[in-house]
Amino acid sequence: MRLLIIEDDSRAARYLLRGLTESGHIVDHVADGETGLALALEGIYDALVVDRRLPALDGLSLVRQLRAKGAIMPVLMLSVIGSSTDKVAGLQAGCDDYLAKPYAFAEVLARLEALARRADRTQRLAVLRVADLELDTNARQASRAGRPLRLQHREFLLLQHLMRHAGQVVTRSMLLEAAWDYDFDPRGNIIDMHMHRIRQKVDREFDQPLIQTIPGAGYMIRAPKEAESAATA
Repeated sequence: MRLLIIEDDSRAARYLLRGLTESGHIVDHVADGETGLALALEGIYDALVVDRRLPALDGLSLVRQLRAKGAIMPVLMLSVIGSSTDKVAGLQAGCDDYLAKPYAFAEVLARLEALARRADRTQRLAVLRVADLELDTNARQASRAGRPLRLQHREFLLLQHLMRHAGQVVTRSMLLEAAWDYDFDPRGNIIDMHMHRIRQKVDREFDQPLIQTIPGAGYMIRAPKEAESAATA
């Protein structure tokens, strides 16, 4: 999963960052509500971990604004305020789960994974398809025409982002955000290098290429008939 932690307590943030990263997730962190809201609205995160007491914009207000704008990613709220009334307030604001501090990291991880499974069942397709290309996001497997494709972790994330936006131009910046941490400093043409390897695996041995380079913009994946229709329109 790609996760965003919105937490102003630096010690708590480091604790979560280390644990979630070691558990195999891509994790970004910001320390105030306004910045957290702006990043969350970019739509690149699978789930948010939000502290209730935040500078600039408190956690409840942040979640209300997210939901008002139609954002559907799961939100786990963490707070030292843990009464039943406070938990109800958090859930009514739009949180999917509420965990009082102090907490055990194992419980945070278990709750996030449960939220992600629920989101996959109710909001997102677990299996993505473009023509004869198939990507199983739960099993982390890809195939084309029934032939397995061996993708590295970053390649899988990049292809997944392309397929979730099939038929749309996906910029290099969008791809960078989908597969690397927020503070990652890209070197050279790292996106183009990864995309070259993905195209070798996805298109090289097939008559109909699915991935296209959009000059000056980025990349697009779409079925061959869609590409032909667009070319003759």
